[in-house]
Amino acid sequence: MNTKAKVLIPNKSWLVEDSGRKIGTLAKEKKGYSFFSKGTKTKLNEHEVNSKFGTDLFSETLNSKLGIEDLRTIYDFPCGGKAYNPVYNVRKKLPIYAKSAKSKSLFCAGYYIVKFRKGWVKSFCPKLITLERYPYVGPFKAESDLKTALLQVHKNETT
Repeated sequence: MNTKAKVLIPNKSWLVEDSGRKIGTLAKEKKGYSFFSKGTKTKLNEHEVNSKFGTDLFSETLNSKLGIEDLRTIYDFPCGGKAYNPVYNVRKKLPIYAKSAKSKSLFCAGYYIVKFRKGWVKSFCPKLITLERYPYVGPFKAESDLKTALLQVHKNETT
């Protein structure tokens, strides 16, 4: 079995392939992993993932140059797909890109927290227009930085 994992969402979700053929999706949860294949969900711990798929399942994602093949970056900020026309807006300090060559919708690479009416929400690569309309904090290069900022914002609102 020649299984490989391709990053869908960094440190959260992977597409599992066997010899280039999709066999399922692996998602990291608070405790362990969930493997989705042919409409069924299987809960696995790290040991079960290694025994089922082999210890080198994530070797491609770990050994690829910081995930450039699977996860693209714009000015060191992650974005979920291929980016067209990347630009760094110096005034707003935002890495901006389009998802296709002809697209008029612009997105901002990285992790953000955005304040909507109901409160602060985590966002990965939101549309530029969303950040223009609502208060936000970011961009962050890692989801862990986003979580720290979200805790800080919640702490500041309660005091």
